[in-house]
Amino acid sequence: LSTVTVARAQVQQEPLAETTEGTDISINCSHLHIQSYEQVLWYRQLPGRGPAFLVSTLKGSKDVPAPPGRLSV
Repeated sequence: LSTVTVARAQVQQEPLAETTEGTDISINCSHLHIQSYEQVLWYRQLPGRGPAFLVSTLKGSKDVPAPPGRLSV
């Protein structure tokens, strides 16, 4: 696990996630106070490159089913 300081929060996540094209993958991230944040942003960083924005999530009080389709990066 790697620990990254982001917006004064200690974030814990796997340092690397790999898959092959057409195969599902799950990425997870956590920190002690994640429930109190309004928004979580996800970035991808390829070797030798800077971070690139992927997707964001917003805090809400309503469960929403996953949309059909897939996210490809």
